[in-house]
Amino acid sequence: MHFKHPEILYFLFLLIVPILVHLFQLRRFKKEYFTNVRFLKTLSIQTRKSSKIKKWLLLACRLLLLTCIIIAFSQPFLDSKDSKNATNELYIVLDNSFSMQAKGKKGELLKRAVQELLEETPENVNFSLLTNSENYWNTDIKSVRSSLQNLKYSAAPFQLDNIMTKIKAHKSAFKKDIIIITDAIGLDKKQLKNSDATNPSQFIIPKAEQKNNVSIDSVFMNKTLDNFYEISVQLSAYGENFYPIPISLYNDKKLIAKTIVALDPQKKTLTFTIPKQAFHGYVSIVDNGLSYDNTLFFSISKTKKTNIISIGELEKSNFLSRIYTNEEFNFNNYTLGVLDYNKLEEQNMIILNELDEIPQALQTTLKSFVEKGGDLIVIPSAVASVANLNSFLMNFGNLKFNALENKEKLITKINFNHPIFNTVFENKVTNFQYPKTKSSFGLSSSSPAALSYEDQSIFLTSLANSVAAVFIFSAPINTANSNFQQSPLIVPTFYKMAMSNQNNAISALIIGNSTPHLTDVSLNKDDILTVKGSDEQFIPIQQILNNKVRLIFNDYPEQAGNYSIYNKKEWIENISFNYNRTESDLATANENLLSNYKTIDSVTTFFDTLQTDRTDNQIWKWFLIFALLFLITEMAIIRFVK
Repeated sequence: MHFKHPEILYFLFLLIVPILVHLFQLRRFKKEYFTNVRFLKTLSIQTRKSSKIKKWLLLACRLLLLTCIIIAFSQPFLDSKDSKNATNELYIVLDNSFSMQAKGKKGELLKRAVQELLEETPENVNFSLLTNSENYWNTDIKSVRSSLQNLKYSAAPFQLDNIMTKIKAHKSAFKKDIIIITDAIGLDKKQLKNSDATNPSQFIIPKAEQKNNVSIDSVFMNKTLDNFYEISVQLSAYGENFYPIPISLYNDKKLIAKTIVALDPQKKTLTFTIPKQAFHGYVSIVDNGLSYDNTLFFSISKTKKTNIISIGELEKSNFLSRIYTNEEFNFNNYTLGVLDYNKLEEQNMIILNELDEIPQALQTTLKSFVEKGGDLIVIPSAVASVANLNSFLMNFGNLKFNALENKEKLITKINFNHPIFNTVFENKVTNFQYPKTKSSFGLSSSSPAALSYEDQSIFLTSLANSVAAVFIFSAPINTANSNFQQSPLIVPTFYKMAMSNQNNAISALIIGNSTPHLTDVSLNKDDILTVKGSDEQFIPIQQILNNKVRLIFNDYPEQAGNYSIYNKKEWIENISFNYNRTESDLATANENLLSNYKTIDSVTTFFDTLQTDRTDNQIWKWFLIFALLFLITEMAIIRFVK
């Protein structure tokens, strides 16, 4: 037992006062006998004995009464069970990812967790609160009440290891109590490794009652017809026993198509046909699961002509003019002697068509062209110098030409996963009319081949940077060396290479994805592009290229939706952003990973346990109660004991 004010115990010396008073009252009296009261002698002796007992009882009660009062004022207490951690700092980690939209017994998991924190956190407790997107250091419940009430779901997934790193970096002389509120969606062993053994974590795992959920995963261009687009919408259903759900397609908030889809099988692809024009809308579904993945925003820009220049002999480029028609392309061919280098910066793609030698000036210009977002196709000449080719291609990546082989080869393998062909074929073709080449260069590259020979050597491959790509053939494709120009592959191959970096396809970007976006616009040096939506606007990271601007959005915008890109007040392009679908499968919660960690059922239980284990037992009240009992006992003795 310890005392908060031990100096008050010196007042125990006052106990000598009632003892002295008592001794004074017990002094001896001289006996006087009277003849008329002699018969009362025996009764008198008995009464005096009773009086002595009463006085001793009163003395004991008064001593105990005074002792209890003095001890009560010194405030005695007993150490708490966990007194060594009484000074620990408290950290609350709250998962506000989209999976916390799931409904539990008392409503949405996140909203219920916030309500418990607001109701059960003591006002005198200081703590730090960390969410997926916000940090509140050294605060209390009054200070963060408004922020908690307005807490929104975060597009950033719950990454426990990143949050634990922040907590560890917050240096302190005290140990840490860490309470983590999460549904464990996406939690894995790697994230748990970052938990500090000296600061053990406790988990509150709110559980969803309804784990069925339907998600719109993606929208992509299926076919481009003369006057229409065929777009495909991919749905995923997580769970079992789904009812058919409605799906609607909107263009600028105007309903243009609606149908009912049965989710059997659980991966479903629907096709819509829309007019071949600019589109700025979304596709949506209605289900009883999570709401964040029920809408997918996307945009289709107005078709722009692609600028292409072919550098080479005119007779070898006739096949290109038949592919790159005036309806979709601005195509021109120049020989090396009459080439205007100033026009190269205005192009979207440049084709080096069997140049015997690539001059150094052209190499330097093309290197800058690719770095600024232009695509390049290299078709080697049979008489080209291997050293000259390799010197040029070293500017773009790890690729090397070897000596020319005068050997006929069949082109037999298509890489259907390569960006050139991933949306060209409905089914994988295994038996087609194989084109061939009579002579070809050996080609070694770390990049996968798009087309391969029968001996697995490369016929066509590509090197890509963050904004452009370089496509390299290993053989001349003129009619004297190859029948590739007569092959059915020639059109989709060159068409897709030309369109690989253009914004004529569907734009449906993912928030948090750092992949650059190229906007076709020519800006002055001091111009700045702004992205604007109905409720949000921001300035992305941007780099001015030749006739394009490279944009990086990182974690912006915060809200999914349809946006537009502006140069001051001038509209440039429509663009759409969506949340990542990593939270859609509610069945991925792995609570077994937490078997080695302490889990509790609620915020209430946590604070009750913390209060019980960390608070010293104050026992001064018991001494006041005993003092009151001794006072009552004294009064009873005075009244009832004769």
